[in-house]
Amino acid sequence: MIELDGGQGEAGGQILRSALALSICTQQPFRLANVRIHRDMPGLLRRHFAAIDAAADIANADVSGAQIGSRELTFRPRRSHAGNYTFDVGANGSCSLVLQTVLPVLLLADAPSSVRINGGTHHKSTPSFDCLQRAFVPLLERMGEHIELSLSAYGFPPQGSGALHAEIAPSTLTPIHVHERGARISQFAEAYVAGLPADVGQRELTTIARHLHWQSDQLHLRTLPASIGRGNAISVTLAYEHVTEVFTGFTEPGVRAETVAHQVAMEVESYLSRSAPIGPYLADQLLLPMALSGGGSFTTTLPTAHFYSNAAVIERFTGRRIAVELQGDSYRVTIV
Repeated sequence: MIELDGGQGEAGGQILRSALALSICTQQPFRLANVRIHRDMPGLLRRHFAAIDAAADIANADVSGAQIGSRELTFRPRRSHAGNYTFDVGANGSCSLVLQTVLPVLLLADAPSSVRINGGTHHKSTPSFDCLQRAFVPLLERMGEHIELSLSAYGFPPQGSGALHAEIAPSTLTPIHVHERGARISQFAEAYVAGLPADVGQRELTTIARHLHWQSDQLHLRTLPASIGRGNAISVTLAYEHVTEVFTGFTEPGVRAETVAHQVAMEVESYLSRSAPIGPYLADQLLLPMALSGGGSFTTTLPTAHFYSNAAVIERFTGRRIAVELQGDSYRVTIV
């Protein structure tokens, strides 16, 4: 039984999701105490149960402590099994976080799997579908993974009526090393608008163009059916030979569209001002599959608290060491 303290590091849901995936992959049970102990609403929230239920279903696991507000969870996995799965994450849930929980497990299964996840596909503070499809999955495929990812419907909170679909084939993971971006292929911005005036997206694109000095052919307004609910996101994609990075912002009540786009533009400018190919959020996502592959390395910008919390959980389950070394304006991350 691996004992984990959920109050360490950033003390959020990432500790739980990584522990669920690694517990099944390594066949080690865990007990997570002090779940989100330092947050305004400590303990498990409704949005965490989608990942717990999905992991328990795939691994036929014994789970105790899975109640709203619970500050301790115990998870005992059995062998995972491939299959056709459908998971509902709820109106305010994130499809991408559930997919990232079950994806490593199903890649190590004994047969192909099909996964449909219903809920939010473009959700604040989580990887959007664009990030998964354009940035995350291509790097997994370089490790030898076989994934077909598609979007069935867009979903914005609070309605969250979207859906993504993944076809996953068992794979043998091999280490990769990503230290250069390579030649630039393309860069563009997209404003998604559903149930709101198209002017909202146009103002976001105008702000991006002004900050990044882009032309009209790099700006794309995506008007979505009002039937999916009210929602808006601004997404910037930078595609290079060896890596693609995606930066996303979401509207909030009382916040102007220009302010949201300005924040995204600042993140893009910060990335472009450095030479590192991997941004801070993608760096966090790469740690677990790289550890399962047996090694690998990459260069990233300033690692986040999320990154270090995730690294600590991975080290506990795998015994691998994640070394971080400052090199000029960037950081070299090596899974030893």
